[in-house]
Amino acid sequence: MSYNSFGHIFRFTTWGESHGPAIGCVIDGVPSKIALSESDIQPHLDRRKPGQSKHTTQRKEADEVQILSGVFEGQTTGAPISLIIHNTDQRSKDYSDIKDKFRPGHADFTYEMKYGIRDYRGGGRSSARETAMRVAAGAVARKIIGSDIKIQAGVVQLGAKKIKTDTPNWDQVYQNPMFCPDTSVVDEWSDYLDDIRKSGSSIGAVVECRVSGVPAGLGAPIYAKIESQIADAMMGINAVKGVEIGDGFGMVGPRGEDTLDQIRIKDGKPHFLSNHMGGVLGGITTGQDLIVRVAFKPTSSILIPQQTITKDMTETEIVTKGRHDPCVGLRGTPVVEAMMACVLADQTLLNKHL
Repeated sequence: MSYNSFGHIFRFTTWGESHGPAIGCVIDGVPSKIALSESDIQPHLDRRKPGQSKHTTQRKEADEVQILSGVFEGQTTGAPISLIIHNTDQRSKDYSDIKDKFRPGHADFTYEMKYGIRDYRGGGRSSARETAMRVAAGAVARKIIGSDIKIQAGVVQLGAKKIKTDTPNWDQVYQNPMFCPDTSVVDEWSDYLDDIRKSGSSIGAVVECRVSGVPAGLGAPIYAKIESQIADAMMGINAVKGVEIGDGFGMVGPRGEDTLDQIRIKDGKPHFLSNHMGGVLGGITTGQDLIVRVAFKPTSSILIPQQTITKDMTETEIVTKGRHDPCVGLRGTPVVEAMMACVLADQTLLNKHL
């Protein structure tokens, strides 16, 4: 199985399965003499870990990360950094009834067609459990880009329900179980998602990511546009089915004069009068905030019976038991932040070589 790595200079490779003994990653390209310890990584993993509310999977994993290599006396050495998280709460028996059935909406069918074998326990390699290592890699990436670049994300739409404010409070995202920057809708959303969960179904979400402090000049024209790198990073996250930059699809309706980001001079510097383009022109950052929205589909593991087939091509029905998120987009929030950090770290290092 190829394509387990992401990035160019800042490059990480993840390994492990949902119900295996451990998951991990190896990060290459990290400059030397950067202060790094487990305590720099763990807070980001704690935001993503399961079992923190009734609105997420009840699988209990501490997600405690251990640095195995690449750090000496509290500093990176320039050598590959190896990270590991041990799985401690697997319940593989939950999947024994469906080991010969293909779960609709999952990668079961395609993995079987491509490899002739699949790990049916929680999806194996295709499980969102793997994203814990992306979050870990993202924590290391943040050390490269520095504190001047601030990455914040949150759920701005849950199913058909959207936030009600034009000034989201991103600092509140990790203070509520909806990962939402609008606290006025948290109770309503919580009841809504609870009803979805009790009915045995699931719902999708839109996660918006805003990055401030991005310098102008990151990215490159044509085939290395920074928005294409961002889209690649976000589309690689489990359950993501859409990505838009700036106003995205919303730019189709208005006229040209309503979508151009006009430029003036303010305090002796270029000043954009709007940011419909999401902080990117010609594949290169403008110095404005990067604005990205990521659409997560409803979780495919649901308790409502669905039609499917077996490995021997027999028609049957399936009910997916086990512990699953009724909305994977909630815990997808720190994953979106992490992948953005990885893109920016990679682009920062690439920019130094251009």
